[in-house]
Amino acid sequence: MSELPRAERRRRTERRILDAARELFAERGFERTTIRAVAQAAGVDPALVMQYFGSKQELFSAAVRVAPAPVAGLGPEELVEQVLASLGMKLGELPQASLAMMRSMLTHPDAAASARATLSGQIAQIGASMSGEDARLRAALMTTIMLGVTVGHQLLELDELRDVPPEEIARLLRPCLRALTGPDVP
Repeated sequence: MSELPRAERRRRTERRILDAARELFAERGFERTTIRAVAQAAGVDPALVMQYFGSKQELFSAAVRVAPAPVAGLGPEELVEQVLASLGMKLGELPQASLAMMRSMLTHPDAAASARATLSGQIAQIGASMSGEDARLRAALMTTIMLGVTVGHQLLELDELRDVPPEEIARLLRPCLRALTGPDVP
């Protein structure tokens, strides 16, 4: 059996560290997650974690990075359905990166900055798909509504949200989100 090339071994080690970091940040938040704990969970030396990522903040930033779903070029109806389609994922098994960011964003300034940057990107994408002078504001409202539902379900575990199928929540949100897509919101 041949040995893996160095670049592949490096990628695998980095992936193990990031997977461990996502899990621990999601479970414990930024403040209570240590480099030592991440290293132990990944099966590496803490110095290696620092060599790969430089600092706990850089590790956190890499761990919570999530690629947003594309929304460019969608009409109002498709945009609403795209936003609602993400609800099933947000109410189901939320990616560790998203959960880590949500758990940490209210307690750590750097996590809040990272969440703000991610949400701003989503707002910009959604806003670019809508017309009207206040498109970014309406996009921000759509994004924060979805964030609120996700926080209520995932972190607060509100019975009123946890016991309802995502399709029912989407049915009730649809008119609100549709109203926000048009520039002539009454």
